Amino acid sequence: MNKIILLLTVFILSFVSAQDKKEITFKESPIVLKINIDQLYGTLTVPDLSKKYPVALIIAGSGPTDRNGNNPMMKNNSLKMLAEVLAKNGIASLRYDKRGIAESKAAAPSEAGLVFENYTEDAKSWINLLKQDKRFSKVIVIGHSEGSLIGMIAGAKVDKFISIAGAGDAADKILKTQISSKGMKQIEDMTFPIIDSLKNGKTVKNVDPMLNSLFRPTIQPYLISWFKYNPQTEIKKLSIPVLILQGNKDLQVTVQDAENLSKANPNSELLIIDKMNHILKVIEGDQQANFESYNNETLPISETLTSKIVSFIQK
Repeated sequence: MNKIILLLTVFILSFVSAQDKKEITFKESPIVLKINIDQLYGTLTVPDLSKKYPVALIIAGSGPTDRNGNNPMMKNNSLKMLAEVLAKNGIASLRYDKRGIAESKAAAPSEAGLVFENYTEDAKSWINLLKQDKRFSKVIVIGHSEGSLIGMIAGAKVDKFISIAGAGDAADKILKTQISSKGMKQIEDMTFPIIDSLKNGKTVKNVDPMLNSLFRPTIQPYLISWFKYNPQTEIKKLSIPVLILQGNKDLQVTVQDAENLSKANPNSELLIIDKMNHILKVIEGDQQANFESYNNETLPISETLTSKIVSFIQK
């Protein structure tokens, strides 16, 4: 009799455990944000749950990176994968194409009219949209790469903030470091005075044509607006729970960047993820394998990353 009871108990526990582990299904739908005459486009991913659940605003990185973490030259689906994992764990998300990118291309201002605040104000508008939705119990911001800085500035009034591969210094300092790493004194002498002028809010009229890709007159207003923000200063302002995530195989952002952010906000949590690169993939091979992952849409993102994000949001 005792054996039967024991076997029955094991069976019931196994059944309950299997039920607990059952993945939550989810659905995706397009969403449009109207700002004056502009329209920004995104994807809302929601779990199939009847009770309220958290929602994360996922902010993509710099350049032509779209809502899924891709650009016209590379497809890795990193942010799409993140949204799907969150949904399977009962967390909704909204990821969007920034103005001027992909489906939101028509909302791009002229190059001379673009400033960093366009991105931060758009993120605030998305946050307000999510806050009005009664399905959601709390709003979290997840910023990847440049999206980390955008999220810090926009997310002061959300419930939690997560930085993934976020820069730890102001853009002017990073730019100088990158130029110095080339070891060409002549280039430093040409570029550093321009960077200093822009940092002080002053445009530069006479730019050597060979530097046009970096400092052409029409891009200078954006650089001036971007250089104003230091991630260490911005993250220090946040009084909400903060999680900082960084991979040690990131070719673009360093572990030191994450540590700088962590020191600036002593109440934050910091996790360095072994073998994770800039697009959240685990790299077992060399630098070539790292580069190749940027165009690999089947390689999954780090489970360590997603597990930590889920536990941080749910606690």
